[in-house]
Amino acid sequence: MSKSNSSIKNLILKKNKKVLFTPGPASLLKENIIGLEPCFGRGDIQYDKIEKFVLSKIKKITGHEKIARFQGSGSLALEIMTLNFLYGSVLIIKSGYYSDRLYNMAISAKNNYNFIKKIIYIDIKDAEKLTGSFDWVYSCYTETSRGIKLPIKKLKKISKKLKSKLMLDATASVGLEDNHDLADVIGFSSCKGLFGLTGGSFICYNQNQKNEINSFYLNLENHLNKKMTGPYHTICSLYEVLKRHDDFKQSVFVNKKKFLRKFSNYIVHPLDLQPNICTYSKKKIFKLKKNIILYKSRGDIKGSIVSHLGEVHLGKKANGKIVNSIK
Repeated sequence: MSKSNSSIKNLILKKNKKVLFTPGPASLLKENIIGLEPCFGRGDIQYDKIEKFVLSKIKKITGHEKIARFQGSGSLALEIMTLNFLYGSVLIIKSGYYSDRLYNMAISAKNNYNFIKKIIYIDIKDAEKLTGSFDWVYSCYTETSRGIKLPIKKLKKISKKLKSKLMLDATASVGLEDNHDLADVIGFSSCKGLFGLTGGSFICYNQNQKNEINSFYLNLENHLNKKMTGPYHTICSLYEVLKRHDDFKQSVFVNKKKFLRKFSNYIVHPLDLQPNICTYSKKKIFKLKKNIILYKSRGDIKGSIVSHLGEVHLGKKANGKIVNSIK
């Protein structure tokens, strides 16, 4: 091993002494660091190659034809997505704190731009009973505030029945769950299941937006035309990561399985509703060491939600050892 590789490996080991049980960002990867370089969004041929590779790889992961990238959190992508795509009658599936966020964004869009005419906000069981038609069904795929995965095929079935398009908050599901291609539009961030650094977000879609938003920063077309600074270094952090994405995500699956085994008597949701990124336990989880960061859910829960991104840097070599540091 060269001295430079050895130095980077030692740095990663040192930096990952902090043990994360949070839903993103994941543990720091060597690839996050070695992908960084000076770059600019116009006239930088090398960066153009990096961005083309990263965006193409993300589209392949999600199964969509088009992609837009932003410098900002996943919330920014969701707000831009809500404003630029939603119109007419919108059905929002109620699942917890993060679906409440979608509802509030839709209400704001309706009040400020008037493309949305009607909003209904109900849980998935009630949505299955609806008849008639909607223009959009809008939902979280994974609701981390409750540690639950909504059945994507059921969401698609509902949208087909109501003759609507399907839009997803895929922040906690992209890169870790299947079938994102069933949705017409999805929004997400760089730092959860993609394993990049924080600060970048994306919208993937198949058909262009219809709404014209009178805002410089919230107008999707302005981002597509690169009229403002993009998430250059976040995209660089993803360049090497996405080449090994299948390897890195194995660590998430390993930690998920080990947690389910260790706390099997306290698991809240059935297996078919279990997201890979996290698990809801009705038992309050405690840390055994000071360097452990536990997740504090924004939802009103009685137990704990534990996320499984803390050994991503180990890839398929992960053995779920960090699960032994909680009880």
